[in-house]
Amino acid sequence: MKSPNSNPSVKYVSSAKLKIIRKRLANLYGLEEADSLLERFFHMIGRYGVGADRSISSSKEISQKDAVLITYADMVSTQDTHPLSTLREFCTARLKGAFSAIHILPFYPWTSDDGFSVVDYREVDERYGNWEDVSKLSEEFELMFDLVLNHCSSKSPWFREYVSGVEPGKNYIKEGDVDDDLSAVVRPRASPLLTPYQTRAGERQVWTTFSADQVDLDWTSSDLLFEFLDIIMFYVSLGCRILRLDAVAFLWKEIGTNCLHLPKTHEVIKLIRNFIEVVAPEVLILTETNVPHPENISYFGKGDEAHAVYQFSLPPLLLHGLLRGTARNVTHWAENLEPPPKGCHFLNFTASHDGIGVRPLEGILPTEEILSLAEEVRDNGGHVSMRKMEDGSEFPYELNATYYGALSGKADQEIGEKRFLCSQAIALAMKGIPAVYFHSLCGTDNFQEGVEQTGQNRTINRRKWGHAELDALLGDEKCNSGNIFEWYTRVLRRRSSCPAFHPDASQTILDLGDKVFAFERQSIDGTQVILCLFNFSSSESEINDRKTILSYFKNEKAKDLIKGGDLILEKGYLTLRPYQALWLCVS
Repeated sequence: MKSPNSNPSVKYVSSAKLKIIRKRLANLYGLEEADSLLERFFHMIGRYGVGADRSISSSKEISQKDAVLITYADMVSTQDTHPLSTLREFCTARLKGAFSAIHILPFYPWTSDDGFSVVDYREVDERYGNWEDVSKLSEEFELMFDLVLNHCSSKSPWFREYVSGVEPGKNYIKEGDVDDDLSAVVRPRASPLLTPYQTRAGERQVWTTFSADQVDLDWTSSDLLFEFLDIIMFYVSLGCRILRLDAVAFLWKEIGTNCLHLPKTHEVIKLIRNFIEVVAPEVLILTETNVPHPENISYFGKGDEAHAVYQFSLPPLLLHGLLRGTARNVTHWAENLEPPPKGCHFLNFTASHDGIGVRPLEGILPTEEILSLAEEVRDNGGHVSMRKMEDGSEFPYELNATYYGALSGKADQEIGEKRFLCSQAIALAMKGIPAVYFHSLCGTDNFQEGVEQTGQNRTINRRKWGHAELDALLGDEKCNSGNIFEWYTRVLRRRSSCPAFHPDASQTILDLGDKVFAFERQSIDGTQVILCLFNFSSSESEINDRKTILSYFKNEKAKDLIKGGDLILEKGYLTLRPYQALWLCVS
């Protein structure tokens, strides 16, 4: 193998790393192309000033202080001010010390799917602001950017070049054939997989996994790979510290397969990981794969792929358990949850800009329970989005509701709020890195008016606020949103000071009966132990396992980290109020 020495910046790259990268390039694009692609790979180092400065030489240190806010760029707006600037003002004033990072959902020019049909990856939509606004936000918080790898907008320059037969875009779009047997292809939507488009070469069938406007990209083109590597370096230069690979499971297609999680998809992610390790080791890779748990965690690889994956089973499992009044399924699942490889983490969340996926319940809950849960969400004012099965039938794919709306529904406000806060306390306490959607932070109810306006189920969870309107809402003591926001920011700040909540701190699941979900977190150095208890029931739950309780609190006194103050345990017994959540630390 000839080492690419034309770029002096590659001298710090080990020969072992060179061999790995060359092997991955050969696996993807052929052995005969490997050397020239490797040369091209290392010519990129130093572009936008990324990778040339070796003063940054270690990976990002993760701690209990890390928490991610998920938000749209225009979630909070003020007239005559860029929404990104308003977002920075809001977050800096209210959320410093509670969140370390902000995931700004796609802020690039787009044509559909609220940002995930990207027109130009290198621009900020002028409706949101500009790159200066993004950079200023990065001075206050670390930032997560989306890298939409599977598809782009049908209005993008790449697709226009494809239609016109112009390089390089003509090679960037994935074509299909109506005569191919595509029955095994896994679909997240019920819409057609292939969409006809007129091109200079005549009518062509284009892969459209998600919608006719979201045209799939063809990763057999090495030029496309280098296009995205350039985009990654550009993002890093502008403050990106977490790179979220959206819908990455569908990336590589091969006829005769299900076109999901293919070996070359994993190889692309591993290559991106190698690239990040060379040019920006402080950046984390997060994969978004809303699929059953064993498939989801495959994106950890052997600790050589994603640094983090979403804990997709958690949102629907908590929803099911709290609505049914039983912690049994959550306890059983958590008991069998294998820890991620060293240096890898779960991103624990209950809600995002999308719906609550139910595919991650496969193998955990029986089919009838999944269908029953979907029906209950409908009854509570939500919606259900379907996917097409191999036999042509449809089955629930995601539940569309705010997480607060899904747990409150027809219940009174007090019960809904208790259920909701219990669910949030669990996600914040479990082993991993917590991520909170803006509408969970504010306890937002279902946005039915938005669904009526757009005709899209997901709009129910995508309400936008005027800054003054939101300030008034959060300042209203009679409104649940203000109570939930205060609870969230207070608890997150307390959590950040607890080494037992470090992502690498141990987690031990305890079986305290059907009504209570319980686990212990212990700091890496063993100096702090926190007992986490959650009542899934609408009635009081007595923990009468005196031996277990006294083994933690020998002086019968504990510090309540959520509410604050001390909790006295009379004779080692403890009673949890309906839906009560406790983080108990030895005083």
